[in-house]
Amino acid sequence: MIYVNIRRIVYKVQSSLENSCRLLCEMRNPIVTIKQGKLRGSVDKLHDGTPYYSFKGVPYAQPPIGPLRFKAPLPPNPWSGVYDALEHGPICPQVEMHTMQIADGNENCLFLNVYTKSLQPDSKLPVMVYVHGGAYMSGSGDSMMYGPKFLLQHDVILVTINYRLEVLGFLCLDTPEVPGNAGMKDQVAAFRWVQNNISQFGGDPRNVTIFGESAGASSVNLHMFSPMSKGLFHKVIAQSGIAISDWALGKNAKERAIRAGKYLGANTEDPGELTEFFKKVPASKLVSLTTKTLTKDEKHRGLTIHFAPVVEKKFGNTEVFLEDDPLKLLIEGKVNKVPIIAGYNSAEGLMITKIQIKKLDFYNKNPLYLVPREIALTLSEEKMKDFGETIKKYYIGNKDFTPNDINEYSAMLTDAHFMYNTQRFLHLYSMLYKSVFMYRFDCVTELNLFKQLLNYSAYEGACHVDELFYIFSNMMNDNAYKENERLREIVYKITKMWTDFAKTSNPTPDNSVGVTWSPYSTASKEYLSIGEQLSVQKYADKDRAEFWNKLYGEAGRPHIVKSNL
Repeated sequence: MIYVNIRRIVYKVQSSLENSCRLLCEMRNPIVTIKQGKLRGSVDKLHDGTPYYSFKGVPYAQPPIGPLRFKAPLPPNPWSGVYDALEHGPICPQVEMHTMQIADGNENCLFLNVYTKSLQPDSKLPVMVYVHGGAYMSGSGDSMMYGPKFLLQHDVILVTINYRLEVLGFLCLDTPEVPGNAGMKDQVAAFRWVQNNISQFGGDPRNVTIFGESAGASSVNLHMFSPMSKGLFHKVIAQSGIAISDWALGKNAKERAIRAGKYLGANTEDPGELTEFFKKVPASKLVSLTTKTLTKDEKHRGLTIHFAPVVEKKFGNTEVFLEDDPLKLLIEGKVNKVPIIAGYNSAEGLMITKIQIKKLDFYNKNPLYLVPREIALTLSEEKMKDFGETIKKYYIGNKDFTPNDINEYSAMLTDAHFMYNTQRFLHLYSMLYKSVFMYRFDCVTELNLFKQLLNYSAYEGACHVDELFYIFSNMMNDNAYKENERLREIVYKITKMWTDFAKTSNPTPDNSVGVTWSPYSTASKEYLSIGEQLSVQKYADKDRAEFWNKLYGEAGRPHIVKSNL
């Protein structure tokens, strides 16, 4: 009996030591087994010292190279041994948006990153999958910009992804070989990987929120209309981008592909010949082609985003990402109905103003180019001139724009490219589904780093991209966050609302951030004003929204039913 008890004690001690050793080993080099094989990750710490696990550069699809260029991604191949997931994978070929220099990318770029505080499969942590912006032309999921520390403090899992960009991601010849939307199908493949593997990282595949900013926001919104994406996610957060915006969808894609081929030296309009030509062109030459393929109208109207998602033709048994125009599908109620947060920043247009400031004389003389593409397509040239004059007069009065009118010009661009269509989408969608939340981000602090980068700190509002520095930790905001308790409180509140929505479909389930965020309704158009203080208000930018609503109505386009507010 004594021998048995000693043996039991020794066994318990030995088991305890083995468990401690295993936990210590996991803390140093955690190993997770997924469907493709074993992954070795690393350990880092949150700002409060809490450890978390990091798995970077995980392949979620086969490399889209050689004969797989332009095609939908294939599931990843298994491997033997242990795959080191310690560093980010290569970024996709691209041009750096602000310098217009070609970045050092690689076609073998379909990688994702997983950050989690638990590796226990029974943890069932909510999962947040982030899709980066960059005009479908640039960006990656790397932690240089999209670090996990702010979000992980709220006990969620963060996944960030790469996807093919510009020509490699969005070339379309309307053929079975090059049907378009390769970059969107990459995103679908990443979401499928999450469904198949995230439980091994402590995540709940039945509680996945996809979120993104700018092109990433329009992307996650587009997944709501895609038959390929149905069931792969359960909530959406769209920051500064929506699927029904002019710039969110490519038009005349085949003609653009022909122009791209001619620019590169292929004097043919035959789709088969073009396919073989594009397969042989070095990847480094398939970036920065957007500006080389613009029509005369596109050089001046709207945002220069054109290699983008398209309405796709169906061929045989192939999967189609987008079967029809999202606005048409929305009106017909053909949408994956899930809870959504969507909103915009108060001065989105500052970024575009910085680009267009040298062209003010052109727009003063040719205000017809201020008319959005969706409206312009319905109007005669004479009517379009009238609309252009009306838009110009509304924002600047009976005079021309000057370099001193930054706030006015920015407001016009904010409304045309972000504000109105966000409100139009939410109005139409809330008629189908009630778990809808709108925000207007107007927080201006030391963390508005993109606005500072543009040297526009003296002007009103929060610029495009600015909200990202309140959601993701990175090398640019780390010091300010550590040194300023006020900033930490703001970051905490914003990330708590985002993660509470991911957990419960309600961004303020317990009023712990000091406000109850009311759902959007068509009658009152409730929204959360996100400044240093939070407040629920009604009908954001009402007068400006009504102005654009009238224009869209006069052009015969679907618009918001006029409010009595």
